[in-house]
Amino acid sequence: MRRRDFLAASCVTGLAAGTAAAAAGNRRPGQRRDYYELRKYEIESEDQKTRLDAFLRDAAVPALNRIEISPVGVFYPAEGLGAIYVLLRHRSSRSLASTTRRLLADEEFVRKGADVLDTPAAKPAYKRMESSIMAAFDGMRELEIPSKKDSRVFQLRTYESHSIKAGQKKIEMFNVGEIAIFREVGLNPVFFGETLAGAKMPNLTYMLGFDDAEQQKAGWRKFGGNPEWQKLRAMEEYADKNIISNITNIPLKPAEYSQI
Repeated sequence: MRRRDFLAASCVTGLAAGTAAAAAGNRRPGQRRDYYELRKYEIESEDQKTRLDAFLRDAAVPALNRIEISPVGVFYPAEGLGAIYVLLRHRSSRSLASTTRRLLADEEFVRKGADVLDTPAAKPAYKRMESSIMAAFDGMRELEIPSKKDSRVFQLRTYESHSIKAGQKKIEMFNVGEIAIFREVGLNPVFFGETLAGAKMPNLTYMLGFDDAEQQKAGWRKFGGNPEWQKLRAMEEYADKNIISNITNIPLKPAEYSQI
């Protein structure tokens, strides 16, 4: 491995190890977990959306699959023109650190993606791209695909906390019971991720997937009245006022070529 790749991989691995140390005692030796990169592409016009879509569909997603980053999720806002979200599932921290280098070494990717990769500054394919790097929770260590129906819908939710201790408490709450309750009532998780690097930290992000909007509404109704959830939320250590400072909820729909 070249020195710069070693340093990059070491940096990502160090981030993961440091933020997950509190839960390490609950894991069996050698037990693996996913890492996630969530990219947010800011777009300002239909032309940018069309160009970025073509780039992702024809160049980026196939190339990512060739370097064993799979599945790749591509999502639009539920309504109107807005940011495009791309979810990359990595099987190791090394994969995270080397993605760009490996993509640019792929001749087919460079050729098919030329419209975006070589675009002039006067005609950008998107305004900016933001990225968050996450490690899967102990309570859900691998990504799942709850639905493949054409009518499927998603929710992307981020919980911010006022301190790293409070943030870890919310992660603990999910691990000890809330994820299981989600599954029981039909709030179908795609992933749960602790943000290792990104904006508005400390925070956690998770995604839910449903066959359609009606299944989504039914799941949340069941969740609100679930007795185990009522008991869990009544515990002072898990009270929202003590561990959550802000919640962002983004409704999404998948691109036709999305693998999630």
